[in-house]
Amino acid sequence: MQPANPSQRRRIAREKRTIAAMTSIYCRGHHPAATDRPCPECGELLAYAMARLDRCVFGGLKPVCAKCTIHCYKPAMRERVRVVMRYAGPRMLVRHPILSLWHQLDSRAVPPQRTRPEP
Repeated sequence: MQPANPSQRRRIAREKRTIAAMTSIYCRGHHPAATDRPCPECGELLAYAMARLDRCVFGGLKPVCAKCTIHCYKPAMRERVRVVMRYAGPRMLVRHPILSLWHQLDSRAVPPQRTRPEP
């Protein structure tokens, strides 16, 4: 589902930047390498998260994933993202304070309720 208006597109883009930053912080801390690119394991997780954001049923009105009423991640991937967020979350305040602030503001939003379409 593609977001309809510019603010909703910006919201999804910000979510993508946030997960990319968190994955980068986690990868640098756990898989040191000579390159700025994520390792294959973290790259796979990041690609999966980006695909899930592109297909989010709420579009730009989506809540933060922890408060979402629909969990679209496979259980194994969801646990991997939790591990990344637990590690990178506190470090985001120092490395990406603006993204961290936006994420905190977004987490205060009331999640939309998905209703079933009428037959």
